[in-house]
Amino acid sequence: MKVALLGYGTVGSGVVEVINSNSDSIEKRAGKPIEIKYVLDLRDFPNDPVNELIVHDINVILEDDEVEIVAEAMGGINPAYKFAKSCLENGKSYVTSNKELVALHGAELLEIARKNNVNFLFEASVGGGIPIIRPLNQSITADEIYEITGILNGTTNYILSKMKDEGRSFDDVLKEAQDLGYAEKNPAADVEGYDACRKIAILASLAFGEHVNFEDIPTEGITKITKEDMIYAEKMNCVIKLLGTCQKQDENVFARVSPMLISKTHPLAMVNDVFNAILVKGNMVGDLMFYGKGAGKLPTASAVVADIVDAAKHSGTNIMTIWNREKVELKARGDVRVGYFVRVAKVDEGIKSRIEEIFGEVREVEAINNEYAFITRVMKEKHFEQKLEALREIEVLSKIRVQE
Repeated sequence: MKVALLGYGTVGSGVVEVINSNSDSIEKRAGKPIEIKYVLDLRDFPNDPVNELIVHDINVILEDDEVEIVAEAMGGINPAYKFAKSCLENGKSYVTSNKELVALHGAELLEIARKNNVNFLFEASVGGGIPIIRPLNQSITADEIYEITGILNGTTNYILSKMKDEGRSFDDVLKEAQDLGYAEKNPAADVEGYDACRKIAILASLAFGEHVNFEDIPTEGITKITKEDMIYAEKMNCVIKLLGTCQKQDENVFARVSPMLISKTHPLAMVNDVFNAILVKGNMVGDLMFYGKGAGKLPTASAVVADIVDAAKHSGTNIMTIWNREKVELKARGDVRVGYFVRVAKVDEGIKSRIEEIFGEVREVEAINNEYAFITRVMKEKHFEQKLEALREIEVLSKIRVQE
């Protein structure tokens, strides 16, 4: 089985390494040898044996009938989207780790793959080395999935774990993460929640069978989380995690990415460092947990190669994936019910009475630094914002959603 690889960066070189290192076991599982015939890249690699396979024109791959599978590890939308469409329309299965491509065009590319009796596979686009796409598509199809919640970004989980364990500031730990290569020089995609947003959009689309547009998902990152917030979390026997979640509420689909205060008894609470975890809730199977390294060269490459093997095993057969192009209208952010932890600057008894007058009964949290802290009852987001606006004379130091 001849394969073409698009992109020879971190993940692409990992794909070559996995195929070369595990060639015997891969052949047994695929039922035939897997051989990389071409590697498409703008660069040459004169000191690497892969240089013999390098091509610079996608048409070389499109016009070669021997190539049945194309694996893409470039990232971004352009030219990946154009390449994906061309490969599928030319009868070649397409495997990708590209979350941007899948989140934006997944439904369309699956439809093109069906029409051409090939496959569009993207296991590596969400959890790196964690198998989650295939279980959703094959293993738990007897269930109605009503919630998926996960720690979907290793960089932010590393930062929050370090802040919690070592009492350090966000900026301090971010710099360390950049020095270690966990965070990019421009870390916005991770720390502002955009990466997790695209991943939860993909999972939501697969869980509910219709297209969830990542641009419609309310997204908040971790840049406002402070070491003081971590102290309060510990006092409440909680941890703070950046969670991507999608769920059905009142027959509507709701999705969000934001920092959440969760109890230490929550299944996701003990997921630390660069590890990711995804909690899936089905109406029959109950709770399922998927855990592992959500990024990295070899874990991600392993998932790409697993999709190559799957495509080889299903040569000439389309693997049905339910994700149609009809767009889901997400539940309005303001109508979602949630509780909040709120920290405010020092207040007197009159202000405390004012807070209770506006919010009703609140649960006070033992304060630090002469602050006042409390947890609201569960209410609609829009009502919380209205109540907070009514307290505009008080300096709000932080507000974090609480998962009860």
